[in-house]
Amino acid sequence: MAIPYRQLFFRDHTHHNQIFSFNDPISPSIASIRFACGGPRRRESPLNGRLFIQNVSSKNESSCTVPDLQSERTKKKGQWTAVEDPSRNLASIWEEIHGKSDWVGLLDPIDPLLRAELIRYGEMAQASYDAFDADPFSKYCGSCRYKPSDFFCSLEFPRVGYILTRYLYASCNIHHRPHFFKKSLWPEAWSESANWFGYVAVSDDEMSKALGRRDIAIVWRGTMRKPEWIVDARYSMSPVRQKGIPCPDRKAKVESGFLHLYTEKDENSRFCKHSAREHVLQEIKRLIQKHADEDLSITVTGHSLGSAIAILSAYDIAETGTDIRQEGKIVPKCVFSFAGPRVGNVRFKKRVEELGVKVLRVLNVHDRVPTVPGMIFNENAPSVLPKIYCYSHVGIELVLNHENSPYLKDKGDLLCYHDMEVLLHLLDGYKEKGQRFELPRRDIALVNKATDFLKDKYLIPPKWKQLENRGLVRGQDGRWTQSERQDLGDHFEGVDREAGLF
Repeated sequence: MAIPYRQLFFRDHTHHNQIFSFNDPISPSIASIRFACGGPRRRESPLNGRLFIQNVSSKNESSCTVPDLQSERTKKKGQWTAVEDPSRNLASIWEEIHGKSDWVGLLDPIDPLLRAELIRYGEMAQASYDAFDADPFSKYCGSCRYKPSDFFCSLEFPRVGYILTRYLYASCNIHHRPHFFKKSLWPEAWSESANWFGYVAVSDDEMSKALGRRDIAIVWRGTMRKPEWIVDARYSMSPVRQKGIPCPDRKAKVESGFLHLYTEKDENSRFCKHSAREHVLQEIKRLIQKHADEDLSITVTGHSLGSAIAILSAYDIAETGTDIRQEGKIVPKCVFSFAGPRVGNVRFKKRVEELGVKVLRVLNVHDRVPTVPGMIFNENAPSVLPKIYCYSHVGIELVLNHENSPYLKDKGDLLCYHDMEVLLHLLDGYKEKGQRFELPRRDIALVNKATDFLKDKYLIPPKWKQLENRGLVRGQDGRWTQSERQDLGDHFEGVDREAGLF
């Protein structure tokens, strides 16, 4: 079964760094490749779809072949042989990659399959930024630029393997938290009280076979400007059950703004008649029922503010029993959090763990956002302080350091340290603590998509990702105007469903 989108590369460092490139997908059951050329043989494990072979000696010219795979012509003689290892394909160990054993033994050094999964879900989180209309001069500011059926192809996702089933919208009328939302300057905007905040997608048949189960992905968007909202993430906590989540622990509390954003609704709004909470719970319930005869998983991801909502929603799915199948089996839940803040107190953390929600937090050690709220009063506070009043991180931590990448400038700003594409770059080159940064597989130009963090010698302009002509189109009369979205109704398919959840 094919890996959805990767190429396998082979590098011979003894012959002018010749790269052997195989464009066909490689079976995920292939754990290593053997190169035989009359000289020494070496076996290396593929890392996220790319294999590096060193110290190979050969001077003859021929073609490089792999059984059952089409390769490009090369100038080196040799034979590549796929070595099958069924115990190391993703389908057979997905539960460990999904956090069943809290990623013990998978983080240092990082397991290649885990790294590939983190990058894949991280790219899905990045897509929520790329698709969001954050331009206040746009009539549709605060919405998604693309309709659900065109979402992944419009973003040029290479064979993502997921079908988008529902968009998620949130309302936020709370005072002193303006940075959570983006609003249009137009008097007749698409909505006054709603923002597009993410999506639910389910793996297709081919991807499900490669994954070993049908995966339901929930992706939450983060903020669209410098994370100045961190000044709003104060020490104000509210009991989880205050907003209708049936938590048995009255002392389990979360940051008030996060809880409000997740549970707020506006009955006068077409898009937020039901809360983001109701929308996501309803969709998860529907998908579990639809795929009742299959092995399932729920993977929730998000960056920054989206990470906080991801943890809150994963907890909610477990607390309400939305993850329980008809036969009584519980669907495994995992959160891949990127650069996320603290969400609640130690009692909330304990309840998340009791419910079996697994959380892996990926962060840059220089990023300030994961230090709030609770920069002082947190899980590391002196024991004399009542922990119930202190914020506490949830889950396992994978700490990266941008100073280890030779591609990045020595100094950046808060936005650079916090950026999602920067995190993906760091993940791509990370192997283990104290080891050199590996040759990246992802295009380093992506780092500068929204930042100015790549060294100038790579000649990638800063903040190069832009919408053509800022969304303006030239009409037959020669005037430039904003284009209308004729298919706007498709964006909100399903939001009018009754949220009959329990």
